[in-house]
Amino acid sequence: MTLTLEGVSKVVNGRTHIHPTDLTLSRGTMNVLLGPTLAGKTTLMRLMAGLDKPTTGRILWNGADVTGQRVQDRAVAMVYQQFINYPSMTVYDNIASPLRLQGKSAAEIDAAVHKTADMMKLGPMLSRKPLELSGGQQQRCALARALVKGAGLVLLDEPLANLDYKLREELRIEIPKIFEESGAIFVYATTEPEEALLLGGSVATLWEGRVTQFGPTAQVYRQPVDATTARVFSDPPMNFLSITKSDGTLQFGDGQSAPATGALADLPDGDYTAGFRPNHLEIDRHSADAMTFTAMLTVTEITGSETFVHLDHHGDRWVGLIHGVRKLDLGKPIDVHLDPSHIYIFGQDGRLFAPASYAQAA
Repeated sequence: MTLTLEGVSKVVNGRTHIHPTDLTLSRGTMNVLLGPTLAGKTTLMRLMAGLDKPTTGRILWNGADVTGQRVQDRAVAMVYQQFINYPSMTVYDNIASPLRLQGKSAAEIDAAVHKTADMMKLGPMLSRKPLELSGGQQQRCALARALVKGAGLVLLDEPLANLDYKLREELRIEIPKIFEESGAIFVYATTEPEEALLLGGSVATLWEGRVTQFGPTAQVYRQPVDATTARVFSDPPMNFLSITKSDGTLQFGDGQSAPATGALADLPDGDYTAGFRPNHLEIDRHSADAMTFTAMLTVTEITGSETFVHLDHHGDRWVGLIHGVRKLDLGKPIDVHLDPSHIYIFGQDGRLFAPASYAQAA
C-alpha cells in the first residue's frame, strides 16, 4: 500500500499554494507535515485526499492513478482541527456512521464502536449528543469516527490543537500505537516541532508551499539540509549569525572574534551563516570552548521552570531558552555563551555545509 505524489502542484488565481512536489508514503507509516501557518500543510492534505485536484502532476494509490477520482471513491478518512460531528446523532451513532455505510453487521459495529470509544475515553458518553460534550470531547468523537472507518489513508490536520494539555500528551503517546496496529498510511499536520519529535516516523518540512526535506524525523531534526528546514524544525526558531572564517579565527562582523575551535577549526576560509537552537544559548558558561557574545536583553518570558530570553545582537534577534527562573535587567547588555559543537554551518546558498558535531553523535 503506497501513496505517491509525482510533480503535484496547486495554483489558485495565479498564486502557487504548493510547488511541484514528489513524495512516496508507505503502508503502516506515520508521516508528519511540519510547518508554520500557511506553509501549505492543509492544501497538500486536501490534494492527497482528493478534495482538490492538482494543477500539475498526478497522485497514485498502490500504483493506480487516482488523480481525478472523487474522495467518496477513495479509502480516506480526514480529521480537522475544527471538529465536525453530526449534532442530531449520539456519540455512538456518530462513531458508527461510517461502519453502517460500509454495511457492517450490528455486532461488528457495536464491538468496533466500543473499542474505539474506550481508546478515546468516550465510553461513558456514548448516549450523549455532541453539543452536550466539551470541545475536547467533541474533537475526540470526530477522531474516533475517522479511526473506526479502517481507511487506508488517514489524514489528521492538527487534530489535537483544541484539546487540553494532559489529554494532548496522552493522545500523542497513543496515536503512534494506533497507527502501527491499523497498517494504514497516516499523515499528521502540525506547527509544533516538539509534536513531530514525539510522534516519530517521518517528517516533511514545509515552507511557503515547498517541501524542503523529507525523511526520518530524528534525522531531519539533527541534520536539516538547509537553513529554512532548520528554522522550521525549531521552536522558537533557530537563531542565525553571519560569520567569516579567516586564518583560524571566526569574525562576527561586529568587531567580535573568537578562535575557530572544535569542529569549526577545519572550516575552509569564507563567509557563512551559523545557526544554533535557543536551548543551546547559555547565560552560565559550562564549556571552556564556549564562545561569548554580548547582546542587549529586550524581553524575558518565564514559563514555570524555564525562562525565554529575547536578545538583540547588533540587529540580529535571538531567543535563548534558559533553565530556571532568572532575575535579569531588561534593556541592559548581557553575556551569553555558545558551545561551538552546537553550531550548524550553512553556506551562502543556505544549504547545510557542516552539521553540528553533537548531531553526528546523537
